[in-house]
Amino acid sequence: MVSTFLAAAAAAAPAFDVDAATRAYLDMVQGAARERSNGYFEGGYWLLLWGTLLSLAVNWALLHFGWSARWSAWAARRTGRQWLCPALYAVPYILATTLLLLPWSIYTGFLREKAYGLMNLSLGGWLGEQGIGLLLSLILMPLVLMAIFAVIRRAPRSWWMWGTGVAVAFIAFGALVSPVFIAPLFNTYTPMQPGPLREQILAMAHANDIPANDVYVFNASKQTDRISANVSGLGPTVRIALNDNLLGRTTPEEVKAVMGHEMGHYVLGHVVESIASVALIFLLLFVLLWSLTPRLLRRFGGRWKVEGPADPGALPAYAVVASLFMLLMTPVLNSLTRTNEIEADVFGLDAAREPDGFARVAMRLSEYRKLEPGPLEELVFFTHPSGYNRVRRAMEWKARHLAELPPERRAIQRPAPLPPKF
Repeated sequence: MVSTFLAAAAAAAPAFDVDAATRAYLDMVQGAARERSNGYFEGGYWLLLWGTLLSLAVNWALLHFGWSARWSAWAARRTGRQWLCPALYAVPYILATTLLLLPWSIYTGFLREKAYGLMNLSLGGWLGEQGIGLLLSLILMPLVLMAIFAVIRRAPRSWWMWGTGVAVAFIAFGALVSPVFIAPLFNTYTPMQPGPLREQILAMAHANDIPANDVYVFNASKQTDRISANVSGLGPTVRIALNDNLLGRTTPEEVKAVMGHEMGHYVLGHVVESIASVALIFLLLFVLLWSLTPRLLRRFGGRWKVEGPADPGALPAYAVVASLFMLLMTPVLNSLTRTNEIEADVFGLDAAREPDGFARVAMRLSEYRKLEPGPLEELVFFTHPSGYNRVRRAMEWKARHLAELPPERRAIQRPAPLPPKF
């Protein structure tokens, strides 16, 4: 009976022009705002290349000038325990690479973001957060290197397989503890104030069997005006969180659209799926490192004073191969992520039932994402669907469910252009 009623209502409803509705939203970002959006995003293509080249140059310099070999020898002198050498070596390696790449990091992470209106921190505040990240690296990277180099020593012929397992174990552990122990180092998380919106978010969560009884708000506005949310963690550390920008800059319909998307990542198992994808990428990477790095060391190891693949001083050689591999894998990595994002978009539209809210959010994200790229451009460089594809998907959903929406929400929305952000 209900399905018959809906079918009859759909037949009686006026046709909905998906193309016109999509264009109405895309026209919200025009002129200088569109040019700035395109310029910011397209500039990132070159940053990817130049960042890789700088990483190659820094790691080559550490080998060429003998710094890596001296750090390895220093670590060996400081401890008689071979298993501990990689951890000691990691300290000067992290400090030196951070310092050598600091001008580039300041440009890409602070100055460029400031120029495009995407950074709210002062330089001092930004450097403070980088310092927290550096301390985390000084704690975690020595542990990772100890484990990896232990595998290289004990299983020189098959370390690529065991090394993959070690890397994936650390990644899974990070996904488990990050929401509770890492994220609060950078932002303050507080329970969302009671109200209809909070109850609607929790109702969506419970309808989709997400084991969370609270929603947290974090103060991302101290760093940026970007809107963001997540359903993060595994098992007992699952947490629903949204930033204060999402609450302050958008409507309740937009908030629900975003939260439906983020819940989609959890319900569809994207955290576990992403870990599995990363495991495959690491397997390919470690096979390549296992195969190519010994050849590099046979040819240049004497000049670099690096004794072999199990010598911590070989780390920059591993980093050179890894940097080139990751650059070449950019389209694959981006496509894997984008596929998950598309799936979460579809889930979120069904869960929140806010197609216009979803479309408006896509326009807000144009502050730092290009709206209408070419197909090849989107395939190679986009980790998320383009604004055009997201809006069109939302309008197609709206056209299919038009009879189910209240009468006042069935028409094509003609939103005003977004206020200038830049």
